[in-house]
Amino acid sequence: MEQLRRGSVFARTCALIVSLAVCAASQAVEVSGAAPDFTLKSAGGENLKLAELRGQVVLVNFWASWCGPCRQEMPLLDQIYGQYKALGFTVLGVNVDEDVAQANMLLKKVQVSFPVVYDSANKVSELYRVSGMPTTVIIDRDGNMRYRHEGYLPGYEDTYQQQVRTLLMQRTSAR
Repeated sequence: MEQLRRGSVFARTCALIVSLAVCAASQAVEVSGAAPDFTLKSAGGENLKLAELRGQVVLVNFWASWCGPCRQEMPLLDQIYGQYKALGFTVLGVNVDEDVAQANMLLKKVQVSFPVVYDSANKVSELYRVSGMPTTVIIDRDGNMRYRHEGYLPGYEDTYQQQVRTLLMQRTSAR
């Protein structure tokens, strides 16, 4: 009987591992449509408008100070930003904390060079239908959403880099 019970636990554990692997493998979703425009106050005090970044590939990362995976991902996003910014790429960190002071405390510990803006009223998060932290949307040079990632696990940054490189090689559509 004990052996049967152990076998059942093993089967459930295997099923859980397989389902987690499927979720991790399917974390990237291709999306389409114009990225909703927004204007938010930046950590530097000036307003930053998404439409002003048209012509660049933009990785918009929604994060919160209380989110462990966000803290883990931010230095990796900063490395990607540093590697590709000269080619027409930027990362835009959108903090969703109600209390901006919490975000600023984290930014003192986890310093990043990419622009950070504050969405303390969660209006932009609602526009992008953010339901969990972190959520990352990659936008092409024409201002169209192309990829969406929900959550973060080690290795997602490799997918981000691949998608960013693909979009950097594409030309903007004729106007």
